[in-house]
Amino acid sequence: MPSFKNTLFAIACMTAAVSALPTKREVPQEHSHEDIIRSVRASLQKNNPAGIVDDVFGLLGNAAAANGLGKIADVNCLQQATADQAFTNAKAAGDVQGQVDALIFRALERNTATVGGISAPCTSIKATNPEIAAIQQHQDPASPGAAAANKAVVLALAKQIKAVGGNPQDALKSGTFKPGNLNDKTGKGNTCDDANDANGCINTLKLLVPDATAAEIDAAVGGANAAAAAAPAAAAPAAAKGAKGGKGKGAKGGKAAAPAGCPAAATVTVTAA
Repeated sequence: MPSFKNTLFAIACMTAAVSALPTKREVPQEHSHEDIIRSVRASLQKNNPAGIVDDVFGLLGNAAAANGLGKIADVNCLQQATADQAFTNAKAAGDVQGQVDALIFRALERNTATVGGISAPCTSIKATNPEIAAIQQHQDPASPGAAAANKAVVLALAKQIKAVGGNPQDALKSGTFKPGNLNDKTGKGNTCDDANDANGCINTLKLLVPDATAAEIDAAVGGANAAAAAAPAAAAPAAAKGAKGGKGKGAKGGKAAAPAGCPAAATVTVTAA
């Protein structure tokens, strides 16, 4: 028959386990990219020497994330440490998509307490994989300088995805939501949070705002379209030189011709949030 002392111990263990689970808060969005979370979780579970409770803790705000640290000493480094271990495991298994998803996970926005809040970078722990070390997380789109900072994150991510053999355009999957209202005291923003949507509710509900265009990513990684993207800029000085002094056909007879070598117009589809 269980003793009173053992019963108290069991209750204490149950309480600790429950408190360690992600809790619903006023500003949840950690499950917005559930497709990435599930992939990274599978990779992390293959070998988890630091005892990280679950990968989703790396996307929570500091107070909640502290419940999932395992042996990681710095809550601001939990997201990086999670991505780093998942990447290591995927690489060992020869899993390119697993590596790509770990890279994307590292770039996801973390929860903050307010609309426009900024999550701190990881400075105390160095990632073992240089591909992970090259990436920072997205910031709240309503925070100062977020548009430029988040674009830089996506372009850096695209380079690392290409380096491991993935599709650089997948970097756009790390995007976040449209900016929320800084005067909204609830901190809700324009987010979603659904742990049951395997596709990621940010994708299902078409809430993701791309941080860059496909052409910008191609140019950043030196893809096939990089030269085409640069062609109009190269053609402009030549056209201006031909027009100067009326020596070109376009100036002399009013029959302006399009600069040779210009690529056909390309259509880039951007999903509105």
